[in-house]
Amino acid sequence: MIEIKTSKLSNGEFNRGVFAIRDIKKGELIHEAPVIAYPNEEHVFIEKTLLADYAFEYGINHSAILLGYGMLFNHSYTPNATYDINFENHTFDFFAYTDIKAGEEILINYNGAVDNNDPLWFNKTDENDK
Repeated sequence: MIEIKTSKLSNGEFNRGVFAIRDIKKGELIHEAPVIAYPNEEHVFIEKTLLADYAFEYGINHSAILLGYGMLFNHSYTPNATYDINFENHTFDFFAYTDIKAGEEILINYNGAVDNNDPLWFNKTDENDK
């Protein structure tokens, strides 16, 4: 259903993104990303690494590094996907927020809620927001 390809949106060192291999219907489960959770007080160690830009909030007292394709979704303030934290399964579950066409990059809002336009920790202009 999804693959990793070079993204024009990513300005990081690796320039990767998640793309649809086939059409994906709104509401369809795209990916279940397992997590490695750690207490927030340990985040000071993660901040010294490249992983700091890829950590997600995981409840009130923890942060998490996502495995699988989880940390490769790029950001948009007009996302076509969203995610829910599944604490029972220890996964982040990514769903299509809109219909997604084959070949389209799958984008999430890094703020969590699809309509949250709060500034992010990096100064990147999102091509979809122009």
